[in-house]
Amino acid sequence: MKKRVESAPKLNLTKSMAMLEEAQRLTPGGVGGIRRPYNFVIGEYPVFIERGEGGHIIDVDGNEYIDMLCAYGPIILGYVEPEINEAVKKRMDLGFCFSLVQPVQNELEERLAQILPCGEQTIIVKTGSDATNAAVRAMRAYTGRDVIARCGYHGWGDWCVENHGGVPQAVVELTKEFEYGDVADLERVFAENPGKVGGVILTPVGHPTAKAVVPPPDGYLQAVIDLCHKNDTPICFDEIRTGFRVAMGGAQQRYGATPDLTTVGKAMANGYPIAAVVGKADILGVYVKDAFLSSTFFSNSLEMVAAMKCMDILEREKVQDVIWERGTRFLDRLGKIVAASGVPVTMSGIPPMPFLTFDHADDHYRERRTEFYTQCIRRGLFVQPYHHWYIAYRHTGEDLTRALDVVEESLAYVAQEYPYSA
Repeated sequence: MKKRVESAPKLNLTKSMAMLEEAQRLTPGGVGGIRRPYNFVIGEYPVFIERGEGGHIIDVDGNEYIDMLCAYGPIILGYVEPEINEAVKKRMDLGFCFSLVQPVQNELEERLAQILPCGEQTIIVKTGSDATNAAVRAMRAYTGRDVIARCGYHGWGDWCVENHGGVPQAVVELTKEFEYGDVADLERVFAENPGKVGGVILTPVGHPTAKAVVPPPDGYLQAVIDLCHKNDTPICFDEIRTGFRVAMGGAQQRYGATPDLTTVGKAMANGYPIAAVVGKADILGVYVKDAFLSSTFFSNSLEMVAAMKCMDILEREKVQDVIWERGTRFLDRLGKIVAASGVPVTMSGIPPMPFLTFDHADDHYRERRTEFYTQCIRRGLFVQPYHHWYIAYRHTGEDLTRALDVVEESLAYVAQEYPYSA
C-alpha cells in the first residue's frame, strides 16, 4: 500500500492579499493582464514580489520560490545581474533620455544584424508587441496588401489580440490564423485570400496557449518560407520568446531556416524593456517614407546598454549551450516522473522551455491542474498553469533537482486525491 502524501501547508500571503485589495481600488483588476490572480490559483499564489536573486524570487510576505516562469521569459541569466546593472548605472550617470540618439544605438543595431541570420537592418523598440506591430506594418506597407496570416501569440495589437473587445470587426477580419506544423493550412489561407496576404508571422517553436510547446517538424519552417516567397509575401518569425534562448541567433539559427524579418525581445537584455525588429533592408526601408514608427522612449539607452552587456555574458559563458544541456536532463527526468505518476498529464517542450498540460481525460482535469499548481507553489516552485516554464542560467543543479522533486510530490498528491482509470 502506497504511503499517503500529505498536502503542503498553505502559504502566508497576508501582505499580498492586502496589497491586491488596495490595488483593485487603484487600477482595473488590481493587476494588469496575465499577472492577474485568475491566471494562477486564486488565494494560493502571491501577487506582489519583493525581490529576486539568481533563479529565486521572494514575495512581500517573505516566501521564497524557485522561479521557472522567469518574469514570463526575460530572465535568461538570473535576477540582479551585477555586470548588467553596473553597466546601466554607468550610463545613467551620463544621461539616457535625449532629443537625439546615442552612439550605443549603432553598436546594438550592428550587433543584432550580425547575430541573427536574417539580419540586414534593425529597428529598436521597447516591447514584444511594439516589435510585432512594427513588423506587420512594415510587411503591409512593403506589399501594399492588408491581410496578415498568423500562427502563435504575438501580443496585444488590434491585428492579433486574443480578446476582441474594443477592436473593430473590420480589423479582426484582416487577420487569418493557420495551424502550426501544417503547411497545407497556410496554403489554404493563401488560396482563400488570393493576392491579398501582405505578410505571414509565425512563432518558430509553437506554443498554443496552455496546450503544449512544439518544436518545428523537420522541414516545416523552410517549407513555410518557400510557400510565402512563392506568393511574393514576406515572412516574419516572432522570436520574442525563442530569441537568445534556444540559440544566440534564435530558432532560425538552431533549425536552419532564415525568414525575411524577425522580432526579438524578452531574453535580449535580461529583464530591461527592449525589443527589436531585424531583417531585410528593403522591407524595413518602408519606414524611411512610406510608413510611420515613433516613440519618445525608443531611443533611451539604458536598455541598449543592458542588451549589449547581456549579449556579452551570453556569448562568453555559452549560456544557451548550458541551458540546453541542463534542460535536456530536466526533460528526461520530468518525462519519467510523468510516466510513473498515473496522472493524465502530457509533457511537451524543448530543453529551454518545458511544459506540462493536464489532459481532458475526464471531468476532473481542472481539479487536477488546480491542485497540482497549488501543491507546487506551496512547496516553493513558481510555475503557471497556462504558460510554459523556462530554465535560466542561474538555476543551479540543486534548484532544478528540487523543482523536479516538487513536481513528483505534487503529481503524487494529485493522483491520490483524483485517481484516474483509463
